[in-house]
Amino acid sequence: MDLVIRDAEVVDGSGGPSYRADVAIDRGRIAAVVQEGAAAGCQRPTGRRVLDAEGLALSPGFIDMHAHSDLALLRDPDHSAKAAQGVTLEVLGQDGLSYAPVDDRTLAEVRRAITGWNGDGSDLDLDWRTVGEYLDRLDRGIAVNAAYLVPQGTVRMYAMGWEDRPATPAELDRMRQLVAEGLEQGAVGMSSGLTYTPGMYAPDAELTELCRVVARYGGYYCPHHRSYGAGALRAYEEMVALTREAGCALHLAHATMNFGVNKGRAPELLALLDRALDDGSDISLDTYPYTPGCTTLLALLPSWAQEGGPEAVLARLADAGTAERIRYDLEVTGSDGCHGVPVEWDTIEISGVTDPGLGGYVGRRVDGWDTARRLLTADRLGTTILQHVGHEENVRAIMRHRVHTGGSDGILQGAKPHPRAYGTFPEYLGRYVRELGVLTLEECVAHLTARPAARLRLPDRGRVKEGYVADLVLFDPATVAAGSTYDNPRALPVGIPHVLIDGRFVVEDCRRTDVLAGRAIRRTPVA
Repeated sequence: MDLVIRDAEVVDGSGGPSYRADVAIDRGRIAAVVQEGAAAGCQRPTGRRVLDAEGLALSPGFIDMHAHSDLALLRDPDHSAKAAQGVTLEVLGQDGLSYAPVDDRTLAEVRRAITGWNGDGSDLDLDWRTVGEYLDRLDRGIAVNAAYLVPQGTVRMYAMGWEDRPATPAELDRMRQLVAEGLEQGAVGMSSGLTYTPGMYAPDAELTELCRVVARYGGYYCPHHRSYGAGALRAYEEMVALTREAGCALHLAHATMNFGVNKGRAPELLALLDRALDDGSDISLDTYPYTPGCTTLLALLPSWAQEGGPEAVLARLADAGTAERIRYDLEVTGSDGCHGVPVEWDTIEISGVTDPGLGGYVGRRVDGWDTARRLLTADRLGTTILQHVGHEENVRAIMRHRVHTGGSDGILQGAKPHPRAYGTFPEYLGRYVRELGVLTLEECVAHLTARPAARLRLPDRGRVKEGYVADLVLFDPATVAAGSTYDNPRALPVGIPHVLIDGRFVVEDCRRTDVLAGRAIRRTPVA
């Protein structure tokens, strides 16, 4: 064998009890799992290398079901933000906005629109235009594996620009075609950002038609739905009904219940989902184990103020009368960009700016509309924020649910990013398993491995099992913890000494190696 991991406590992803075993790896796959106390005379596996795992748990690699590493994987070969957490697969193309499929116009516009998430891309050669070409670019070698969702907002931008109106029949046909092509080229589903323009301009009938295409290819729909605040339950109900009508699997992105109106209301959401599941709906969800959210300052603006794209937004901000209308929607009415809730400026913390000259704002709370308007204009809409609007009791209740998976929603840009980008998975294992006992270790590992692998329809990942791909993590259950904090958000975790992808060490003895074992993980064709 290439490698034998000796005397590990195997947490195999099934949710069943852990067990002590030797695990043998050969040519990138798990060749044998020999439990302690196996039948007499069973020879322990031997290998060219033997790793003593005494005191360590061995689990499948963690799958980040909601990642924003679309350009980071190309920009940063090290990518310890995820590799050091034990993440071996990320799902990109989230919230309806990413970089394929595009033409030259659309690429330029989407780069501007999500500069706060990924940088503007000027340091990279963005030489792809189709989903397949983007996945081929990833296949040249990246730190961790990556799957991709066709971004519905980008598709709408490509087909009809930034207009707030229903699509014409020809435009809808073009969108169907773009989604189908992306799935044929390897995307695992489609995402939406229904509080982000231009995706939020799509009515339900349009989304249903696109979801029918997704269903035909065996993919899933992953919406950031229309509200996580006022009307959150109605927004969840909308997505359940829409996908049921389309016959499409549903995966709810960062399925939280935020803002004061939703304090303590997670049981209502879970009851809604249980009814739908019991009626036969195919539903899953992901969350991160933190209370604040993270987005762009631009995203809070009402959708009417964002019609036409970034330059149109800047023009409206420059006009005093229009800027006052925006302020009124934000502070009095409750902007649809801010989930229908009047903004509470003291909950908004600046986490990053694109203009270095504005660095003094980072870490500060926004003290009102005048500051927000000035910063949006000076930073050309590139400012990112933390929004301190979550509730711990909701976070804990949702992570216990039977269809829950883990997703960091990690934005890696900015001087002071959300600590979830570097800490989500060890935070689950350290705080919510060891310290709080919200989940058992076996339950938690299943949430982070086999369950998301099943959603992605990956038949040979997500378990420690013979024949499966050797994407594996060795961690110390007694010490594993997130190192990242709100004050030091890029600190790496502790207690995760080894991470393997395709049987190769990408983290060894707590150090990132120079191995680029990650590749694009393409949709499994429907049988």
